Amino acid sequence: MLAHLILTHSATTQLGRLLAQLTKGACDVYIHIDGKVDLKGFEVFCRNNKQVHLVENRVRINWGGFSMVEATLASLREIMDSDRHYRFINLLSGADYPLTNVADVERFLAGHTGKSFMEFEKSGTRWWLEAQKKIGRIHLTDYRFKGKHAVERLLSAFVTNRKIPSGMELVGRSQWFTMASHHAAYILETVEQQPELRRFFRYTWGADEFFFQTILYNSPFRHEIINDNLRYIDWSESGASPKTLTTADFDKLRNSGKFYARKFDAGVNSYILDQLDEFIS
Repeated sequence: MLAHLILTHSATTQLGRLLAQLTKGACDVYIHIDGKVDLKGFEVFCRNNKQVHLVENRVRINWGGFSMVEATLASLREIMDSDRHYRFINLLSGADYPLTNVADVERFLAGHTGKSFMEFEKSGTRWWLEAQKKIGRIHLTDYRFKGKHAVERLLSAFVTNRKIPSGMELVGRSQWFTMASHHAAYILETVEQQPELRRFFRYTWGADEFFFQTILYNSPFRHEIINDNLRYIDWSESGASPKTLTTADFDKLRNSGKFYARKFDAGVNSYILDQLDEFIS
């Protein structure tokens, strides 16, 4: 059985459309709502729908902060502690949308039991070199106080040799994954047993890009990771966020061979969602 985990901050009709597609199969959906956001408006999504659950332990999320990792960990813990048994946990954002039907996803995962699908790059790549800057300096992204950037510079001047604990090899890329449940259990256990991991990553920038991959890559389960997160994401515009996909991208999406894509904005172009609904029906 598959559990989808959605991280979101907006109770939009687009989220409703995403839930409608995901719940066509024998799966559950857990929604983590940013702790800064009022819950009002979200209850409608789980009303009279036993497949949809709101994560109770909400975290206030800051873009680029370790809070994104904390929100994911808290949600994974609730999923793993539920009375349901899941073989996979699929992490999505509220701006994602499926590119294939539920039956195809279920058949694919049934043929890959015990595998996790995560995107990662290793030492020597352009991404890896950029990641060194994110971990090499002290970042206080989740903190709000006057003079924060000056404090960051001061701390970074004194702490000049930050290294990942336990001699781990840094890997990572995209935060989105489809993870085998026993891998999620291993990560949760490792984080509890090694609090130094939280301490280190709390002061990095964009820790969600490599936190989960790095822990699993440096585990006995390395051979069970498939370096493909099953997502279509277009970074061609070289921005801080991926390109917003529209009807102009439909052929690329249809022929991508991926299961999910991001990101979409119905306020910008809703017809692409209509096209995808028809395509995957």
